[in-house]
Amino acid sequence: MNYGMDMTERTHEFQAEVAKLLDIVTHSLYSEKEIFLRELISNASDACDRLRYEALTRPELIKDDPEFKVVISVDEKAQLLTIMDNGIGMTEQEMIDNLGTIARSGTSRFSAALTGDAVKDVTLIGQFGVGFYSAFMVADKVTVTSRKAGEEGATVWTSEGHGSFSTEPAERSGRGTTIVLHLRKEAKEYLEPARLRQIVKTYADHIAIPVVLKGDGETEEGETLNSASALWTRAKSEITEEQYTEFYRHAGQAFDTPWLTLHSRAEGRIEYTMLLFIPGQPPFDLFNPERKSRLKLYVKRVFITDDCEELIPAYLRFLRGVVDSEDLPLNVSREMLQHNPVLQKIRNGLVKKVLGELEKKATKEADGFAGFWENFGAVLKEGIYEDAVNGERILKIALFNNTASDKKTSLADYISRMKEGQDAIYYITGDDLGALKSSPQLEGFAAKGVEVLLLTDAIDSFWLSRISEFDGKPFKSVTRGAADLDKLADKESDGKETPAVDNAEMDSLIALFKTALEGKVKDVRVSSRLTGSSVCLVADDGDMDIHLEKMLKAHKQLGGAMENLRILELNPRHMLIRKLASSVRKNGSSEALKDAALLLLDQAHIIEGDPVADPAAFSRRMANFMAGGIPA
Repeated sequence: MNYGMDMTERTHEFQAEVAKLLDIVTHSLYSEKEIFLRELISNASDACDRLRYEALTRPELIKDDPEFKVVISVDEKAQLLTIMDNGIGMTEQEMIDNLGTIARSGTSRFSAALTGDAVKDVTLIGQFGVGFYSAFMVADKVTVTSRKAGEEGATVWTSEGHGSFSTEPAERSGRGTTIVLHLRKEAKEYLEPARLRQIVKTYADHIAIPVVLKGDGETEEGETLNSASALWTRAKSEITEEQYTEFYRHAGQAFDTPWLTLHSRAEGRIEYTMLLFIPGQPPFDLFNPERKSRLKLYVKRVFITDDCEELIPAYLRFLRGVVDSEDLPLNVSREMLQHNPVLQKIRNGLVKKVLGELEKKATKEADGFAGFWENFGAVLKEGIYEDAVNGERILKIALFNNTASDKKTSLADYISRMKEGQDAIYYITGDDLGALKSSPQLEGFAAKGVEVLLLTDAIDSFWLSRISEFDGKPFKSVTRGAADLDKLADKESDGKETPAVDNAEMDSLIALFKTALEGKVKDVRVSSRLTGSSVCLVADDGDMDIHLEKMLKAHKQLGGAMENLRILELNPRHMLIRKLASSVRKNGSSEALKDAALLLLDQAHIIEGDPVADPAAFSRRMANFMAGGIPA
């Protein structure tokens, strides 16, 4: 029966990224080749989950075959291993899209993530949702026959794992997908029932539908190898760490071990079960602009969606796992999810539970929490800005780089170390930690022994615009406003004599600089924050922080607003500034001194990472100044 279709075979080229992946997989020395079976069973389970959901509104799709299952069968003589499911199935185009390409949104990230190390790169398989290709670790040919639920025709997809694959119409009784692996000689162990039992029990016991093994020529029901019940419905005492880990890898498409497992059931007016995992390594899509959650939502053990923005806030998008509700309707739609009060209460409960566990970790397991913060702190801090209810809870456990230690510090610990007379929490924001550590704006604070927080995450500038203080201590940028360090005691003297400042000379120099830089700076003043550098730029008290303005400008978020002019601060004890001041007293204004003012302004911009406004003029002034020097 051909259903009136064109029966010719069609050959297709693999997408370049798939070809690269297949080469890695085929030639990999990856030791745990058995994971191919986990990936194929996991895909089969997902196909059944999706059909179960479709059947809620189209029950005719499963009327003739309502019991979902995955069947593994072996043909030892022909060296064939078959994995069959009665899930949703695929059309020919879906097979081309799903088996011949990596999802368009992941293509560039896959390419960027490749390291060239085959053993490391093969672990990308799961993260990019293309675990099917792991079949080529053990097979030199793979055929996939699939029939979409509700449709008549089937398609067979065939490839030897090289540069191309073919598709052609086929016959298949019933819906679902059948994958036949033509095993390599060295992979014959995967035809042994005992070996298959061990793999399924290890990697797929958590699968909520039966995984059945049938031997050569076996026509009976076969042997069910797994528990076939949803893992999250079992008592915690019945679940091993290994089972939790394998479920995490299945649910999160991951290869690492979870850092934290949260398994609990909420009972009362609203009932739901959560089985949540915090990964041990950051997922590849952690900083995608979409900021999507990957939690799976179930209703009464029926899979609903793995793309529910309302289930968890974006700042907890690193979570993996499942949430199973007893109170949402089974036919819940996307529109209903957006405005469902039950889902909002579940969301609040999840946030409360996760933050509570993180608070415990921060208090009782500081070293382990520091590792978590290294991986996910930049994401969690988004909640300080976005979550008016829980933002301060997150701020209390947040860790920050600082000038006092190579270890990150909490705000409570920072306050405990504040110097006598210090009444603010000082910070500096920027893109690069090394650049911040060498920033001239820190010099005066270092001289006084005042600790400064070094904030390099993009979100830092935003939450600081909303949170003004912590534990009664205001946040204050070292790049904005007057440093006001005179009231703080100096560190113990290093024995070096500090040069005296001639205030009259400095006043004359400042007056000259103000004239020379009119329209280019907001003000010129003596600095108390500089000890080694000659100049720096700072923002005025009421103006936007320098780093925040840069970010908004780079992303064209300032609109028609004019760029704020900055204040140029001079170090009155720096040899260059003292010589310039002396020259003004002796010679008055001159073109050389005006050029010096412009050169120092350019220098201050360069320190901030800004481009020189007029490179040609800068080069000319520099050459003239080097040739003529400071007027004696």
